[in-house]
Amino acid sequence: MKRFFRGLGHYLVFFLMVAFLVTCCILLFTSALMESLGIVLTGENLETAAKLTFGNVILLSMLFTLFDEMRRKLTVERTARRIAEAAKRIVAGDFTARVERPSRFTNDEHFFEIIDCFNQMAAELSGVETLRTDFISNVSHEMKTPLAVIQNYGTLLQEPGLMDDKRIEYARGVADSARRLADMVTNILKLNRLENQQIFPRTEKYDLGEQLCEALLQYENVWERDEIMIETDIAEEVLVDADRELLWLVWNNLLSNAFKFTPAGGMVRLCLTAEENHAVVTVQDTGCGMSAQTGAHIFEKFYQGDTSHATRGNGLGLALVKRVVDIIHGEISVESELGIGSAFTVRIRRAG
Repeated sequence: MKRFFRGLGHYLVFFLMVAFLVTCCILLFTSALMESLGIVLTGENLETAAKLTFGNVILLSMLFTLFDEMRRKLTVERTARRIAEAAKRIVAGDFTARVERPSRFTNDEHFFEIIDCFNQMAAELSGVETLRTDFISNVSHEMKTPLAVIQNYGTLLQEPGLMDDKRIEYARGVADSARRLADMVTNILKLNRLENQQIFPRTEKYDLGEQLCEALLQYENVWERDEIMIETDIAEEVLVDADRELLWLVWNNLLSNAFKFTPAGGMVRLCLTAEENHAVVTVQDTGCGMSAQTGAHIFEKFYQGDTSHATRGNGLGLALVKRVVDIIHGEISVESELGIGSAFTVRIRRAG
């Protein structure tokens, strides 16, 4: 019924428009004809002409209405229906929905812009949903292990007559698992802030070499305990104009990984060189290294190529590093070989 009244409304619009135009044209034509030829039209002539004109107006109005209805179906309704159906699929959770571009000969070009924006939106939503699903899955999985350890050791600590050495061992296990859980939550919050908020780095000009030395000295007890050799090649007076706190996250995570994966008696090398426009920092270790397949995923959240070190990390450190480097418009790359070690290289623009 609604469709009928809409078609009737379109017809009336075309009827009035055609009636007005045809009437004006006939009046002008007959007036010019009478003046030029001296013809006098009788009432009978006018009545016959009026009937024919009225019939023509009705016919033309019907043809225009039919043509307009077909045009709407081909150029508007069909495309709008496709967009609406795809939108309903997205609302229902199907983020693979896309709208196929129609022919340029049957559609207004404005629809192409709408379709392109819709497909881009659907792709972005699909990516966000995938990240969200993976993130929740990974978080829940990563939290299960330390929580299970805490629960088990907590149960063991309740046993009566527990020996002091066992009690200390179990308490240490609880503390280590709690620390790991706290570190993971802290890194999740940091990464969430970096990914979902507009970050405006608080830049300042400072000596990058000094900051790298300070970051390295944090691990002095680690390299002394494991007898790891330290090699440094840090250029002097390399100034950068960057956010000191954000870059501290980068160096801390890269050095932490280097010492974590380097066995006792190995070597960690820290290098800073100055190019014309960039400062180049390299953190190299002689650890286990990684395959090309692992290297392609190391900047993803929760990804851990070497599961033997899973108890000492949560796979968020390098994701943090990558996000910070992106924020400061730097570059990061990795070269690694199984059984030989890895080298992470960060390029940052120097202060002008």
